[in-house]
Amino acid sequence: QVQLVESGGGLQQAGGSLRLSCAASGNIFRINAMGWYRQAPGKQRELVARVTSGGTTNYADSVKGRFIISTISRDNANTTVYLQMNSLKVEDTAVYYCNADGAAGPLFSSWGQGTQVTVSS
Repeated sequence: QVQLVESGGGLQQAGGSLRLSCAASGNIFRINAMGWYRQAPGKQRELVARVTSGGTTNYADSVKGRFIISTISRDNANTTVYLQMNSLKVEDTAVYYCNADGAAGPLFSSWGQGTQVTVSS
């Protein structure tokens, strides 16, 4: 079973910074990509940033130049993904979810429990 444990988040003033982290563990053979999504009240969940095992990244237009996604891998299975969020805006307020796609025997796509990010004006 694949587990994603998130940390970070909280309350920050506009213009400030926060860092989220998400550690993947379990009987994982390979992680193909990890990413961060967010869901604000009354809105659909949206992609924030994603990074593949080959290092390819993509970002939502709304966070380009402000957020940076990165990973640290101890081996093929144990990977932690970070989201450095700078120049935060009120509209960044949402629950942020970590996602991992890979193989653990069968292919999987797992989600973290979510962490609240609140940006005040």
